[in-house]
Amino acid sequence: MYPNYIEPLFRPPSEARSLIIQVTNGCSYNQCSFCEMYTAPQKKFRPKPEPELMAEIEQLGRSYPQTRRIFLADGDAMVLSGRRLLAILQQLRRSFSELQRVTAYCLPRNLNNKTDAELAALQREGLDMLYVGAESGDDTVLAKVDKGETFETTKVALNRLAEAGIRRSVMILNGLGGRLYSQQHALNSARLANATQPEYLSTLVVSFPTGEDRFREAFGGDYEPLSQIELFYEMKQLIGELELNKTVFRSDHASNYLVLKGILGRDKAKMLDQINQAIHQPGRVPLRPEWARGL
Repeated sequence: MYPNYIEPLFRPPSEARSLIIQVTNGCSYNQCSFCEMYTAPQKKFRPKPEPELMAEIEQLGRSYPQTRRIFLADGDAMVLSGRRLLAILQQLRRSFSELQRVTAYCLPRNLNNKTDAELAALQREGLDMLYVGAESGDDTVLAKVDKGETFETTKVALNRLAEAGIRRSVMILNGLGGRLYSQQHALNSARLANATQPEYLSTLVVSFPTGEDRFREAFGGDYEPLSQIELFYEMKQLIGELELNKTVFRSDHASNYLVLKGILGRDKAKMLDQINQAIHQPGRVPLRPEWARGL
């Protein structure tokens, strides 16, 4: 049996070997002006009916009994109630005897309808890590891209997950504030990471495969995209301000020109040196060519 998907389907790069189970279709918020993932008509938000989902999980368990990793799609699985998520996790444990971890995307607002006790229960039932698209730690930038979150709401959500024992993979969008807000975007994104100490931190470059019109309309007339060199300077400022203890850092998404990997703070100086080389001696470090940056 193959999973019952409504496409397009998206997952983090690190979930390439995971079985993807679509527990919701689309995103219940779906107003972020930079995001085109769930704008197709067939991606209108809808939770998969519970009896249908439970039967699908049971059948998939028979088809793929050796599955160890499962990613719950789409972009908003964690919007489901704590009770419903707990039932899904329990069904996964019954159906996949070798299951080691379950992950999903998570909007900070997803946690508003869950108590600390519910989050701890989800962790005990196998919810291992959540991918949180913070995008920025700067309130001006967040407002301009219609994120519907603030520095404070994101910080509170990330710290609540940490208290529940759920690992966090946080994403920041390089270039999201454009030229005018680049500095404050970098500084406040670093401030957010420092305040929450996520287990994983990654950066993607803001990209618009189908055009910038929707984004520009929301952002206003002061958006100017960063050049490649300006993106590197913004990354240098971000990493330079990070004071992380043992966060795994990745900047290896297809949208990134410069691939950076390391542990912060151990590898901070090494990554800053790589960025400086990309700025001042570009021939000394490999850069991803433009044709290879398709999403």
